[in-house]
Amino acid sequence: MQTFISDQVKKTPEGREADRILRKCVHCGFCTATCPTYQLIGDELDGPRGRIYLIKNLIEGNNVSEDTQLHLDRCLTCRSCETTCPSGVEYGHLIDIGRQVSEEKIPRSFKDKSVRYMLGKVLSNKNIFSILLKAGQFFKPVLPSALSKNIPQKEKEKIWPNSKHQRKMLILDGCVQPSLKPSINSATAHVLDALGISMIRETESGCCGAVNQHLSQTEAAMLYIKNNIDVWWPHIESGAEAIVITASGCGSMVKDYGYLLKEDVSYAEKAQRVSELCFDLVEVLEKEDLEQLNLIKNHKRVVYQSPCSLQHGQKLSGRVEALLARLGCESSSVKDSHLCCGSAGTYSILQPEISEQLRDNKLENLTIDQPEIILTANIGCQQFLQQKSQVPVMHWIELIENRLQIS
Repeated sequence: MQTFISDQVKKTPEGREADRILRKCVHCGFCTATCPTYQLIGDELDGPRGRIYLIKNLIEGNNVSEDTQLHLDRCLTCRSCETTCPSGVEYGHLIDIGRQVSEEKIPRSFKDKSVRYMLGKVLSNKNIFSILLKAGQFFKPVLPSALSKNIPQKEKEKIWPNSKHQRKMLILDGCVQPSLKPSINSATAHVLDALGISMIRETESGCCGAVNQHLSQTEAAMLYIKNNIDVWWPHIESGAEAIVITASGCGSMVKDYGYLLKEDVSYAEKAQRVSELCFDLVEVLEKEDLEQLNLIKNHKRVVYQSPCSLQHGQKLSGRVEALLARLGCESSSVKDSHLCCGSAGTYSILQPEISEQLRDNKLENLTIDQPEIILTANIGCQQFLQQKSQVPVMHWIELIENRLQIS
């Protein structure tokens, strides 16, 4: 794609990066075929190719309106278009730049700014989120049903294993997962303990930064990112093999640390090392001798929902399904498995109509064979699907832990 970006803009890191990415696009339109919002709305500007034109317009300094912001806001950042694109357009990075520029050029209403500010403050801060969640759970019996149905039941955290192994790996707790589903990381700790690996919980680590990054709150995102690098670094220097991520959305973000901080002299090298050590849980387990787990046979009919952040963001499509099959747990095939469930971080709050329609479509495809359990690999997908699903939704590692037995 030909660009006409001013020399002044090209002097900025964001301008240079946008110019580089834009020039890869050849207008082919293959991306529209796999874009969830384009399929629902049918507007060219609600597909990747249309949004790329809008971002180009922004970066070139042309006049823009609130419509531009609307179409960029409607993007799920599912990155399905990246999987489809034959030219390797890094759309996920481009949409972040486009949204940041639109925030600077297009004023938002006071209400819109306030909602986004609160989402950034509450969802990324695990302490604030925990307090508000507990309050919601306490008052749930007296709340209106429209509100109470979205508040999950309180879950007690399971005891972590006490074993100390020579092999050690860090694990990210994140922001909302410790309060919503502490059982996910404890299940991970038990399964890896059975494989002779100890999990290190660094309590000073926090949100991966994705919530703020995708709300164009870049400074807040960088604070979380740098804090995580700082608290993980001593463990990395002491020989931690990996940083294990059980929420695929967080994994996509942490694997991007090196890219996001490549211009930062103080953090670039460390950030790149952190990204290299970041692995989704499936990447860790598929390398291990899983016969050591001595699992009880699975008798449940299961179906697996592959989060966009895993299959498109991390390019790990089919890996969880293959691991489950290896462990004797076959998952039913899913129609349109490449399409987003509609959760997409804060998207389900900011764009509820599109989000709920995508969820309805996803649940219809997931439950066609009447599974007893829906498995997933991301806390956001899990909670969002469970709000509407009559079938229990759980992280796949919890099913594996439930099948553990003592040799």
